[in-house]
Amino acid sequence: MRSRPLAAAWPLLALCVLLTSTTVTDATPEGQVTYAFHVTLAPRWLDPGETESAITPFKVLYAIHDALVKPMPTGQTTPSLAESWAMAPDGLSYTFVLRQKAKFHNGDPVTSEDVKFSFDRYKGGAAKLLKDKVKDVQVVDSRRVRFVLREPWPDFMTFYGTTATGAGWIVPKKYVEKVGDEGFKKAPIGAGPYKFVSSTPGVEIVVEAFEGYWRKVPSVKRLVFKSVPDETTRAAALKRGDADVVYFLGGPVAEDIRRTPGLKLTAVRTNAVIFLDFTEQWDPKSPWHDRRVRLAASHAIDRKTLNEAEQLGFAGITGNIVPRHMEFALPIEPHTYDPKRAKQLLVEAGYPNGFDAGDITPNPPYFSMAEAISGNLAAIGIRTRVRTMERAAFLATWAEKKLRGVVMGVLGAGGNAATRVESLATKEGRYAYGVLPEVEDLFQRQAKEIDRKKREEMLHQIQKIISDKVIFVPIWENGFIRGVGARVEEPALTLIPAYPYSAPYEEVRLKRK
Repeated sequence: MRSRPLAAAWPLLALCVLLTSTTVTDATPEGQVTYAFHVTLAPRWLDPGETESAITPFKVLYAIHDALVKPMPTGQTTPSLAESWAMAPDGLSYTFVLRQKAKFHNGDPVTSEDVKFSFDRYKGGAAKLLKDKVKDVQVVDSRRVRFVLREPWPDFMTFYGTTATGAGWIVPKKYVEKVGDEGFKKAPIGAGPYKFVSSTPGVEIVVEAFEGYWRKVPSVKRLVFKSVPDETTRAAALKRGDADVVYFLGGPVAEDIRRTPGLKLTAVRTNAVIFLDFTEQWDPKSPWHDRRVRLAASHAIDRKTLNEAEQLGFAGITGNIVPRHMEFALPIEPHTYDPKRAKQLLVEAGYPNGFDAGDITPNPPYFSMAEAISGNLAAIGIRTRVRTMERAAFLATWAEKKLRGVVMGVLGAGGNAATRVESLATKEGRYAYGVLPEVEDLFQRQAKEIDRKKREEMLHQIQKIISDKVIFVPIWENGFIRGVGARVEEPALTLIPAYPYSAPYEEVRLKRK
């Protein structure tokens, strides 16, 4: 199969042609932008092959690495290292044509062998699903690679070409084979707009502009990513000019930044939904096994007051784990705040005096939110203790199915309703502690369904079942608040829809002196 020009595109084929600018500026990169992150910077985020089903690693990937196709300002699946891609008429294969000018930071060209190698070594989120669906990856020639599916799968590009996974982000085969996986994490070579300079594990990552980047030469010479877990410390760094962009501000701290001359506050409704997951509900001996108890917990949460206090009202209160703007999302209203009804439900379930529910473990750094929710639950008799962890350890422990009690989860990966359901509610889901047979059956059926309307009906049915049975307690679609310093002209914080971090980094600009 050969890639064809857009004017002669096959009917009903998915054919994407580069929409982003490929103009290379003559300007020499200058200056430095320092980012203050709210989480610990995990060394594994330097390697696309270990990408979790979460948005967090992409703040590093967008700098050092590049993907065949990825979310960009022009669309969710924008050709990047691939100049085009096409689906076969029978839906059984996808062929990508690589960009001639694309090269890695060591000067080696990006080839089809690198694409195949990157897919074969991928072991991150949804890896088993992808590899079960993909029968073969064929190297047609140095610039042409074909993914052959076992059966038509309408979500291939959603899982491969968005932030639902990191499987489409390409690493250099020869270099990785030379240094090994651990060596690669210590000194990664990518094909992105910035070259790796140094890393202090958990603390700092430094990168410098790669002037050979195919899309455009970055404007800023150096980016410094710093881990600054304390919110007030991040805000103070922004005020002093020690940081240019800071992530995750809330409540009074965010309001103070908004009132500070020269600083800007910007918020985005992201793909992330914050929700409660009762990991022991699958145990018949647990109080959480009773739907009435889970429903009581939902009615106990004062979402509106919490939103105003934590996110200045920027969050979108919801009753679904799938954000409204995602494809195939079913709009579901949240349960009302009704402590009286919540207490009555506990009485009906046999817990008139409440019960000790153990830990509530929040996805860092949403600790103050967890404290508020713990207080809401305590008001109806459900007693919890907030257990804090750093982000990388939390994600690993959550995925290993080792967390007990209540998890306050946050998933911000892109995709559609199917990618979100896959992570949380299917037998292969990275964060699924239990599975409803009817949900698993519907999920497998919709994955094979070519008719879009029928798929939507099945995915809506899945979301309704999950909601009706109160498997999770959704709280809100996150309103992620960022602070921007006076030196920054373009922070690239609003260019990619629903993406919480700066990207694409080559668009970041400092003000001219």
